Amino acid sequence: MQSFPPTPPTSDLELCWKPAIATVSLGTSALHSLTAKIDAAARNGQQGLELFHDDLAQFAKTLSATAPDPARTDRAYEIDAAHAIRDLCSKRGLQILALQPFRHYEGLIDRAEHAARLDELRHWVQLCRILGDDLFILIPSSFLDASKITGDRDRIVADLVEAADLAYPTRIAYEALAWGTYVNTWEDSWEIVKRANRPNLGLCLDTFNIAARVWGDPTSSTGRLPEHADKDLQESMARLVKEVDPHRVIMVQLADGERVDPQSGFLQDPTLPKLLTWSRNARLFPCEEERGGYLPIREVAGACLNGLGYAGWVSMEVFSRTLLEDDPTVPNEHAARASHSWQRVLGMLGPNLEKPQSSE
Repeated sequence: MQSFPPTPPTSDLELCWKPAIATVSLGTSALHSLTAKIDAAARNGQQGLELFHDDLAQFAKTLSATAPDPARTDRAYEIDAAHAIRDLCSKRGLQILALQPFRHYEGLIDRAEHAARLDELRHWVQLCRILGDDLFILIPSSFLDASKITGDRDRIVADLVEAADLAYPTRIAYEALAWGTYVNTWEDSWEIVKRANRPNLGLCLDTFNIAARVWGDPTSSTGRLPEHADKDLQESMARLVKEVDPHRVIMVQLADGERVDPQSGFLQDPTLPKLLTWSRNARLFPCEEERGGYLPIREVAGACLNGLGYAGWVSMEVFSRTLLEDDPTVPNEHAARASHSWQRVLGMLGPNLEKPQSSE
């Protein structure tokens, strides 16, 4: 595959892109405290945090257990938690970038459920305004069964318009999950964002989701789709560079995938998409080939960052079975891996990379 144009040296890249990490990538909320994760991120050089709602909710439960009051709702305790989390991050020099994931929102057939999700979104907007001055809410594409959501693009666009208008001026980033029921490529999400045409609505580009959809196949003995996948990915990245407005990209997330045995137990659940179970159990930080990383992350990250001319936050978003270990060292170990990975990414995307060329 083609690689990527001369780019600024590493020191300039560090000024162009700022490293962040998702709290979910530092341990599971049930076993590892958010305070430990925040400390680990700050200790290992991350500058920003994507806050997973599971971590905020668990923090709120801790507050509730400390000072129980039957008259107070879960949402009230989450508001208290948001104030406390902002203070914790501020004292450690960390900026909270996002609250996520706001799952299963767009395309709901049951409009009563849609109304309930909008009510929850109002609460999330309130949390964001407490947590920081410039947060966004990430909405991943829905992967509910087709009996519960519609693939009608007009309805999906209308739902995203409604969310953006409700949240304004809080931003919303829409991300295509590789296993999304109807929206599963960056092309799908970009079409929807363009049609919605709201100033606070943009894209989240995730290297794992892009590569997994176009190139990877964990159920194959080769770990990948057939040979034409190289050409498919190259053409997709050329389109991305040509078509996407970098000012509409709110976040770029980095992750690789581990090459796994197709017979791995977590791939055998017939009720879940294989790409979903692979993602939940076997993501890696970029450039961790020694741990089995093998997706074409150089090509995808090069397009999303160098090719687009994107400047801003770049976040590590890794899900893995290693995060479920009941070990207090997990947050620091994963934060250290993320820091090492970031330095390798800067080297990978440094001089002598070429911009993806259009196939036209």
